[in-house]
Amino acid sequence: MVANTQLLLSIEDLAVSFDGFRAVDGINLYLNEGELRVIIGPNGAGKTALLDLVCGKTRATEGSILFRDKQLRGMTENQIVHAGVGRKFQAPSIYESLSVFENLELTYPKGRNVIGSLFFRRTAEVEERIQATADMVGLGDRLEDLAGLLSHGQKQWLEIAMLLIQDPQLLMLDEPVAGMSQAERQQTAELLNRISQDRSVLIIEHDMKFVEQIASKVTVLDQGKVLAEGNIDRVKNDERVIERYLGH
Repeated sequence: MVANTQLLLSIEDLAVSFDGFRAVDGINLYLNEGELRVIIGPNGAGKTALLDLVCGKTRATEGSILFRDKQLRGMTENQIVHAGVGRKFQAPSIYESLSVFENLELTYPKGRNVIGSLFFRRTAEVEERIQATADMVGLGDRLEDLAGLLSHGQKQWLEIAMLLIQDPQLLMLDEPVAGMSQAERQQTAELLNRISQDRSVLIIEHDMKFVEQIASKVTVLDQGKVLAEGNIDRVKNDERVIERYLGH
């Protein structure tokens, strides 16, 4: 991973309430450029809610979300995507009736505006970028195959590729290896380590063996708050984490 201490994402005093319940309760989290961070914690800890706040799916009731000194709070989801934040949900969201190539072509930036999409053409540059992105996720030889014919793990990789082709500076993934075979989990760990060489990656995950393979730093959430934070060894040996999460 790139040794870079420049701050990319700064979350401070972030909170959101639903009918009086604080799903996220004053979270502070700081993510550096080129960092791969994993967020763990029990069900209902606020992990997905935190990602929803960062990507704009949910509006925060308190706090600040600075991304490269740009305030994301109050921006629309599209504005946040254009600012350089990509989000993948747990279930793969791809166009199964289209080929792998067509899925990637549909998400190609196209100038990132209406005029750009109107004049979008499949050029050699577009084809080269699609091929390079597919190669990165291990689907370089499946471009002409229907996306619906891919395995579960390959569908997850395709959706990651659909985000990568937009060149986000921050990629957020929700349980990326859920339902994968052991071989696919290993390949995904290698993929995420490659991806994080030139962008930051924020991941929610429950599989601790997988977390150990990828995380440079782990944040543990519980009841909407940060319970612990540090490298994987420190977190695994934290008595509060063992009691509230790992022990169960």
